[in-house]
Order: sequence, then C-alpha cells, then structure tokens
Amino acid sequence: MTEPSPAQPSPLGVFERWLTLWVALAMIAGLALGALAPGAVQTIAAAEVASINLVVAVLIWAMVYPMMVSVDFAAIGGVARQPKGLLITLVVNWLVKPFTMALLAVLFFDHVFAPWIAPQDAQQYIAGLILLGAAPCTAMVFVWSQLTRGDATYTLVQVSVNDLIMVVAFAPIVALLLGVTDIAVPWQTLVLATVLYVVLPLAAGLLTRHFLRDPARIEAFSARVKPLSVLGLIATVAILFGLQGRTILDRPAIIALIAVPILIQSYLIFAIGYGAAWLMRVPHRIAAPCAMIGTSNFFELAVAVAISLFGLNSGAALATVVGVLVEVPVMLSLVAFANRTRGRFPDLSSAPAPKGPAR
Repeated sequence: MTEPSPAQPSPLGVFERWLTLWVALAMIAGLALGALAPGAVQTIAAAEVASINLVVAVLIWAMVYPMMVSVDFAAIGGVARQPKGLLITLVVNWLVKPFTMALLAVLFFDHVFAPWIAPQDAQQYIAGLILLGAAPCTAMVFVWSQLTRGDATYTLVQVSVNDLIMVVAFAPIVALLLGVTDIAVPWQTLVLATVLYVVLPLAAGLLTRHFLRDPARIEAFSARVKPLSVLGLIATVAILFGLQGRTILDRPAIIALIAVPILIQSYLIFAIGYGAAWLMRVPHRIAAPCAMIGTSNFFELAVAVAISLFGLNSGAALATVVGVLVEVPVMLSLVAFANRTRGRFPDLSSAPAPKGPAR
C-alpha cells in the first residue's frame, strides 16, 4: 500500500485569506438575526432530530464533502507506516483532555470564580465542561485539516478510530468525572451524527472519485468545490450565533466566565498534541490535524447529553453551548499558527513512496 498522500500545496483563495473577517461578520449577522427575526431562528431551531439540527447538519456536510473527495482509499493502508500521529491523537483525546478539562473546571468554578457564582450553578458549569472535554471532534476537524493542508486520508483514519473509541469510552469517562453511574448516552445522536458527518460525505466522495476516475479531473473538481467548506463554515457560525443570540446578549458576563477555562483548555491541548508531534518528527500534514482533533469538540454530543441529564435550561447545557461559540475563533487562530509554523516540521512529501496500487 502507498503512504498517506501528501497534501498538495496550493495558495489560499480569497475566502481562506480573509476567513477571520468573514467569521466575525457571520457572528454579527447571527446576533442580528436572532434579535430582529426570532421567528426565523425558531423555525431553524425546530428542524431537529435526536438533538441534531438538520440545517446545521447540511452545512457541516457541505464543509466535509470537499475534504472527502481528496481521500485516497488506496493509501489508507499506509497509515500503519506512520502510526505516531494516530498515537498522539488517541493519547491526548482519551488520557489527557477529559481530565485536564475537569481540573480546569473545578479550579475556576470552585475556587477562582467562587465569589461571583452560586455553588449549585458552579456544579452545573463544571458538569457541562466535563461533557465537552470527553467529546473530541468528529466533523469539523475535516475543515481545520483542509485549511492547514492536512492529509485527507490520514485525517479520515484518525477520525474513524476516534469515533470507534468514543462509542465505548465516552460514558465511562463522563461517569467517572461526574461521579455518577447512570449516564444516559443518546446513542441515536451519536450514530446519526457519525452517519451525517462522516459516512454520507465519505460515500459521496468515493462515488465522486469513481465517477471522475482521472486524477487530474479529481484534483480540478476538488479545487472547484473547496470554497464550499468555507461558505458552509460561515453559514454555520451565523446560524449558531442566531440560535444563541438571546443567551449571549442576556448573560454576557457568565458566558465570558465559562469561556475562560475553555480557552485555556483549547490552547493547552493543542500545545500538547502539536508539541508532541514536533518532538516525534511527525510531518506537518499529519501533525496539524492530529493536534486539532483533540482541541475541537463534538458539540452535538456534549449538548445532547447535557440536555438529557440536566435539562434544556441548565447551566450544564449553557456551558456546552459556550463551547460551540468559542470553538470557531479559537480554531481559526490555531489554523493560522499551524500554517505559520509549517516549516518547523519535517517535509516528507518529497520522499519516494513505496510501490503500490496506482492512484
């Protein structure tokens, strides 16, 4: 089998170069939408199945599909020849991230912020942050991988293995950290999200490659649909901020407090994963996505569990929603950092690959 395919270096388009600006404008537009057209926002919010908003799901599908077109199935076997990136992802996601998030949550809400927050509210926020920490990213990592020119095939394998572990590890870790044993994992949400965000886009990408056949045509088509990822991201941000606009405007102080440990956790986890990849001489096209899988969160699952355990209007549910709002700006800053530091990682793209099936 061949090695994972190196990402093709291509100049950033106008959408990618000004992505931070577009996202900022999308946030403002979302807040305005929530304030001026609450009926439209409620209509979007009502389009939901198993705690997954179908409008947002379609947009995330649009984000993920261009990445899936780049997945070369003939190269998947080559992942075994570069196991370091996968090892880093799994260790950070399941042996580090949930516990550092719990530690930071307790530190801030039981101690640092204790003078300003009632103890019962603090426990709710801690619970919500623990749920976020135990649910590493599934879909959005494909977007971050594409923006850092990550290896599409390797990213797919990382996400797939991560999803399999999540099925068996999420509930026990949450039960351990929350100190309860009757965690009701919404399996319908977990399965539906995996199908919508991974399986269906992957099948569409596979069918597209099969139909186009010629590598040059595949590359040209991939370049044409790539802007869909950014457009989908911008629209998703606008909708999320529209859905949570009233909460943001009504409780800005508490949202700022909840965001503090999330921000620290995000940059800490990225530093651990990215630093480990650098020390272990992992190529940048693998290192950047493997660091970002743990940094980003599977917010659909975290929000669904928070609602099922503590209620729609609980502090735990609010904390998971704040994680959604904080994530995009944080990840964009990390994408920019990863792109600036690309030259510090080994470039193995010029190394001759083992002989294998023609691509």
